[in-house]
Amino acid sequence: MNTESSGTTTAPDMKNPLVFDGHNDLLLKIYRAGGVSARGMFESGSDGHLDLAKAKSGGFGGGFFAIFVPSSTSDVGEDEKMKNPPFDLPLPDPIGWQEAAPVALSQAAILLKLEEDGLLRIARKSGDIEAAMKDGKIAAILHMEGAEAIDPDLDTLQVLYAAGLRSLGPVWSRPTIFGHGVPFRFPSDGDIGPGLTDDGVRLVRRCNELGIMLDLSHLNEAGFWDVARHSSKPLVATHSNAHAVTPSARNLTDKQLAAIAETDGMVGLNFATAFLREDGRMDENTPLERMIRHLDHLLEKLGEDRVGLGSDFDGAKIPKDIKDVAGLTNLRAAMRRHGYDEPLVEKICNRNWIRVLRSSWNE
Repeated sequence: MNTESSGTTTAPDMKNPLVFDGHNDLLLKIYRAGGVSARGMFESGSDGHLDLAKAKSGGFGGGFFAIFVPSSTSDVGEDEKMKNPPFDLPLPDPIGWQEAAPVALSQAAILLKLEEDGLLRIARKSGDIEAAMKDGKIAAILHMEGAEAIDPDLDTLQVLYAAGLRSLGPVWSRPTIFGHGVPFRFPSDGDIGPGLTDDGVRLVRRCNELGIMLDLSHLNEAGFWDVARHSSKPLVATHSNAHAVTPSARNLTDKQLAAIAETDGMVGLNFATAFLREDGRMDENTPLERMIRHLDHLLEKLGEDRVGLGSDFDGAKIPKDIKDVAGLTNLRAAMRRHGYDEPLVEKICNRNWIRVLRSSWNE
């Protein structure tokens, strides 16, 4: 018991409420380490942000596990270049479907094997998330960050949906046949280049029909408004922050936040320090108060039912006071110190994601 004596209040559990998180790159990490044969690193431990022991220690209940097809130069020296703003990183060349599809399928297979091993459960309905967390299992959504592995006829989309794909971002910053993304540029906004292609509009409509949530996090502003125009579902950015606080091209303007609120969508707070700091630096010496400032702004513009977490674990440099999934306890503590009450902390940690997924998945 966490009470000192009869009549006293109960101290909050630092591992609860469980965090359901909007984005991680664990599948890419395992893929680079050897693919399906290297999946044991999730159970045995790794030097990354996310493994089974860290998840238990930090109260990580699950999240969006991203398929991502890397470019040969996509992350070479990026953190160093982002340490000293201003910066404008050139985007890698587009990747064709023939090259991307085998990589994407290999990463999907990793998640399927982790489920087969009993280490997590793939969520295909919102109730699967709630059931897994109740049973002490990690709930995983199969997500695709950048649709290079989807062919113009959308046949691959159908196959991946059958495998469990329930969330998709049409682009990861570099262009695809479906649209255009934002570069890693500071200071800047996302009003860069054209929006969705005709194939992109078809992709949006087919995702709506299947019940695949669309992720706007890396789309440029023109693409954002095209999705808003053609989608009948809530607008969602799984791992993005507030441009009014940090003027990065990757962050969302107040006008975009207003559109998200109007559709009853949501935004997951990105932990990448370059998108948190007012100076745009990629620096792990970033106090948790910077995260709280973004949360405050998102809550002001979106309301308390439309804000969550979207860490980018295993894909970004995050504040050292969090360090990895085990450090989620420190983020809960920071929210409580700031004055967020328990119902709001629970909404941010998991309830808001479950709500918006229920709507996005045609339930």
